[in-house]
Amino acid sequence: METYGIEKLGIIAPKAVYRNLTPAQLTEAALRRGEGTLSNTGALVVTTGKYTGRSPDDKFIVDTPTIHDDIAWGKVNRPISREKFDAIKGKVAAYLQGREVFVFDGYAGADKKYTQKFRVINELASQNLFIHQLLIRPTAEELADYGEPDYTVLCAPGFKCVPEVDGVHSEAAIMIDYEAHMIVIAGSQYAGEIKKSVFSTMNYVMTKLNVLPMHCSANMDPETEETAVFFGLSGTGKTTLSADPARKLIGDDEHGWSPDGVFNFEGGCYAKCIDLSAEKEPDIYNAIKFGALVENVIMDPDTRELDFADGSLTENTRVGYPVNYINNAQIPGEGGVPKVVVFLTADAFGVLPPISRLSREAAMYHFVTGFTSKLAGTERGVTEPQPTFSTLFGEPFMPMDPSVYAQMLGEKLDKYGTKVYLVNTGWAGGSAADGAKRMKLAYTRAMVTAALNGSFDSVEFKHHDVFNVDYPVSCPGVPDDKLDARGMWADKAAYDAQANKLAKMFADNFARKYPNMPADIAAAGPKPKA
Repeated sequence: METYGIEKLGIIAPKAVYRNLTPAQLTEAALRRGEGTLSNTGALVVTTGKYTGRSPDDKFIVDTPTIHDDIAWGKVNRPISREKFDAIKGKVAAYLQGREVFVFDGYAGADKKYTQKFRVINELASQNLFIHQLLIRPTAEELADYGEPDYTVLCAPGFKCVPEVDGVHSEAAIMIDYEAHMIVIAGSQYAGEIKKSVFSTMNYVMTKLNVLPMHCSANMDPETEETAVFFGLSGTGKTTLSADPARKLIGDDEHGWSPDGVFNFEGGCYAKCIDLSAEKEPDIYNAIKFGALVENVIMDPDTRELDFADGSLTENTRVGYPVNYINNAQIPGEGGVPKVVVFLTADAFGVLPPISRLSREAAMYHFVTGFTSKLAGTERGVTEPQPTFSTLFGEPFMPMDPSVYAQMLGEKLDKYGTKVYLVNTGWAGGSAADGAKRMKLAYTRAMVTAALNGSFDSVEFKHHDVFNVDYPVSCPGVPDDKLDARGMWADKAAYDAQANKLAKMFADNFARKYPNMPADIAAAGPKPKA
C-alpha cells in the first residue's frame, strides 16, 4: 500500500491512504462512511457537531526562539510550547493508525513566484473534499512532480484533547508551528479551521517575501485589467460589492499584494448560506451543486431541499466550492496592482459619510482599526449599536504586529499611487436603533463604481472635522444629499452627539490597542470634541 510518506509523521499502519481523490470519489467515500447526505442539487451536506464556527480560544502558535519576536502575542495569538505541541501531534498520529486517511496535496497562492505547497491529511473524506475545493488544485503533471510540501496540516476531528493533560483550553486545539512547518487541528469538524489555518500561515510567510497578505475580496476590469480590492468584516457587503457582473472575480476572501499585482491565495470560496436566495446572491446559490460541501444547513429529509432561512443549528451556515463555479471568475486568480482599495464598514450609528477619500496615513489608520458595527443583540437593556474593531479587517488570522502590515500597505500606496476609499454600507439619516434604514445598495454600487472609474478625480470634496476624512459633494447616480451624512439627519444636534460618541470609540480603541503606532498614523484618525 502506498502511504505517501505519512509514516514520517508517526501515522503507522493506516487502514488505507487515498491521495488527491476526485470530488466524485471523495463524495462517494463520505457517503459510504456516513459523513453526510446529498441535497437535491447534488451537494454534500454535513453537520459539524459541537463546533459550528471557528474556536478562537483554542488557537495556538508554537513559541520558539526563531519566531518569538515576530509574533504579536496576546489574546489572539496564544503561545504553546513545542513539547505540548509535539505531544498532541503524536497522539493525533496514533489516533489515525488503523484508519482510512485522506491526503490532499495542493497549493496556496496563484502567483507561482509565491506559491506554497500544502499537504492536508484528513480523517474525514468530507473535509478532504472541502480543502480540495478551497485550495488551488494541481494538474496531473504538477501532482506527479509535487515533491515535499512546504507545510503539512494534520486534521483529526475525532481526536479529543484532554485540557488538564494536554495543556489546552478544551477538547479542540488548532495549533501552528511556523518553525516546523506543521499545523495540527484536533477536536473540531468545522472545515473553516483548515482554511483559516492555511491563511494564518500565509499571513506570516508572505511578509518575508515582500507580499502584503490581505483578508479581502478582489476583482478586475476584464479589458483594462484594472484591479480593486475590498476589505470588510461580515455584513459589510464585501462579497456582494465585489461580485460585479461587469468585472472578473479574482477571489472572495484571501489575497496577496506583490510587486506584480494581486493574487488569490485560494482556489475556492467559503460562503455564508444564512437567508441565501437565488435573487440576492445568484452566484453562490447556483454554486451549491455536486462537488460543493454544505455545513449545518437544515435539509428536508424527503425532498432534500435546503432551508437557508433555518439557523437552528447555527447562523454561520456555510458552503465551500471551487471558484470556477462562479461564472465570471478570473482563473488563474491573478490581477494587476490595485488602482483602488475600498474599506467597507456598516455603520449602525448612522454617522460616517457614505463614501470618503482617505490620505495615506488615514488609510493606514483605518486598516489597522478595521471598524464596523452591529445591531444591538437580544440581551435585555441593550438598545444601541455595538462597535466592532477587528485589526486589519481580519485580526484572528494575523500573527504579526499590526504595524508590520500597516507599513507594508503604506509603502505600496506610496509606490503605486493607489487610491483608498472608506465606504459606509450601513445606516443613513439616523441610527439603526432609531429605525433608520441602510443606504440603498444601488447608491453604494454607484459610489464604488465612481471610485473605480476615476469619476471622483474631478469632483469637489469637503472635510469632515470629526471623522477627519474628505467626502465628495457629488457622484453619478447618487443624489447629492445622500453623500452628506450630517445633512441626512433631521436632528443635527443628535447627529453631532452620535458622531462625537463614535469618534471617541475610535480614539479609545486606537489608544488602547496601538500605543506604539507612529504619531502621523494616530493623528489621521477621528477627532472627538471634548
